Amino acid sequence: MGNRFNCATDGFNWMVGKMKKNRFSKVIIVAVVTLNVGFTASVLYVFLRVGSEPTALIAAWFAFTTGELWMLAGIRKAKTKTDNENKEVI
Repeated sequence: MGNRFNCATDGFNWMVGKMKKNRFSKVIIVAVVTLNVGFTASVLYVFLRVGSEPTALIAAWFAFTTGELWMLAGIRKAKTKTDNENKEVI
């Protein structure tokens, strides 16, 4: 009976840990989208005041944020694949 209890708490801890990891990636996604909106508003303001747009800065910013989201998706995909392989073994 003690083993069942330990298995239940281990499973619960696994689920809580998984939820925390998913929550972290969601926070990163929300932060990137918010920063992109703020950056776009800033660039539009600068364009309104100066009359020219910083094309190199725009390209670099969106390349950086796209790369961050792409890497986050790759990490999550690899972890999901590993979790699915581990479930098949059990």
